[in-house]
Amino acid sequence: MVMMPYEKDVAKVVFTLTILLMLGNCLAKTLTCNFVFGDSLVEVGNNNYIVTLSRANYVPNGIDFGRPTGRFTNGRTIVDIVGQELGLKEFTPPYLAPTTTGPLLLKGVNYASGGGGILNQTGKIFVGRINMDAQLDNFANTRQDIISQIGLPATQDLLSGALFTTVIGSNDFLNNYLTPVISIVERKLVSPEAFVRELISRFRGQLKRLYYMGARKIIVANLGPIGCIPYQRDVNPSSGGNCVASTNHLVQNFNSQLKGLLKELTNTLEGSTFVYANVNRIVEDIVQNYKSYGFTNGDSACCYLAGPHGGLVPCGPPSKVCYDTSKYVFWDPFHPSESANMIVAKRLLEGGNEDISPMNVRTLLKS
Repeated sequence: MVMMPYEKDVAKVVFTLTILLMLGNCLAKTLTCNFVFGDSLVEVGNNNYIVTLSRANYVPNGIDFGRPTGRFTNGRTIVDIVGQELGLKEFTPPYLAPTTTGPLLLKGVNYASGGGGILNQTGKIFVGRINMDAQLDNFANTRQDIISQIGLPATQDLLSGALFTTVIGSNDFLNNYLTPVISIVERKLVSPEAFVRELISRFRGQLKRLYYMGARKIIVANLGPIGCIPYQRDVNPSSGGNCVASTNHLVQNFNSQLKGLLKELTNTLEGSTFVYANVNRIVEDIVQNYKSYGFTNGDSACCYLAGPHGGLVPCGPPSKVCYDTSKYVFWDPFHPSESANMIVAKRLLEGGNEDISPMNVRTLLKS
């Protein structure tokens, strides 16, 4: 059907008004544009569109979400929950979804990928994955698309008021430096201290690149106590079923240097605020005091198939599922349940400096 000239004008006006409305929402303090980078802890379905062994778009994943979506949990991720609490009416969409185009980009995009890491070699055992450098490349494409819609000045305003979140680094240990058998040679050649220094150096460059592309309010999650996940408990039988101290020590070394890095970047990059989200402290508290949070299990996977803690086989169609998902801290061998994610999200939104510094998420948005 051929459009009349006046109909084309009306269509242009409607499109322009739609963009302005979305831009206004994005700059409002009660609703934010949400740009997310990371791994399977915050993925929402990018890996559905690539050839990879790291996928979650099958049952029983998403059992409390209504369907499998590519999220590596039974329900919502931490960034899903934070976004809802801040007023977003829809979940931030995956970059690779065909529908993530046009005015929708002005609300934000999720670039996270299961198996992804800070280093490009991380996660190669999964074949396909989108590591941090590639995620930043994808954001650069999004930024250019936004510029083509609203122009450079408006794009800069939009990005300076948007919320940027990075949750990445766990795979650099679990599926790189600490990979059973495969990593034995590397660990003999590269000391733990040298490996952490390499991670911090690479991450510094990536965070600076994000800043130079327009990000100003950047939340960076530290690494959780990955020595306490069901997978680590089961592949390290010498730990006696307890948290693996050596793994957690590595993580603490990384987290300590990360905190210093974020202070350095905030002090040297004009107009930036890099926020240190102490997820490690929050999750450790939940694991150690799980009963006080209403959980009945703090060390095993709800979705399980093999291993004393259900930690040896990823969650999938053959797996069994616990009776009540809300009573388990961990959904599967690697990832928290939605119930645990809700606790973490609340403390990041409203917590004090021991949980998130120099300010919590709500305060950051008002700054």
